[in-house]
Amino acid sequence: MKLYLVQHGNQLSKDIDPEESLSNKGRSDCEKVALYVANEGIKVNAIFHSVKLRAKQTAEIFAKHLLSGGQTEEKEGLKPMDDVTVWVDQLHDGLMLVGHLPFMQKISSLLLTGNAEKPIIEFRQGGIVCLEKNEDGNWSMRFMITPDLST
Repeated sequence: MKLYLVQHGNQLSKDIDPEESLSNKGRSDCEKVALYVANEGIKVNAIFHSVKLRAKQTAEIFAKHLLSGGQTEEKEGLKPMDDVTVWVDQLHDGLMLVGHLPFMQKISSLLLTGNAEKPIIEFRQGGIVCLEKNEDGNWSMRFMITPDLST
């Protein structure tokens, strides 16, 4: 089973945009990473994103390149400080979660080490991390692509 974790792209400051939508750099970074991953043949079955606009916009960019049918879906429980343990039983093959820090760090740490409070992956805005669960139930990191690596 493969799980894809994406931290939203770079956003505008609250002073410029109270909703903190994606900046031009954020859009460009997400497009670059999504296109790179798509060119590697990666497809996803579903994309869930948090209620925040920047996560929705990021999810839509990735969906354009990676989602094989269907649309992105807003889900509760993906905000920065939400409890990651509720997601463990909801994960399925080909799922992409688009959200924020520290949520992304915590869910990856929980799956990889069993301890959500032990950060081991340093996420980058607009980047993607692929985790894979093998037949014995253990998780490992398959790859991480960040905007600076996808050029």
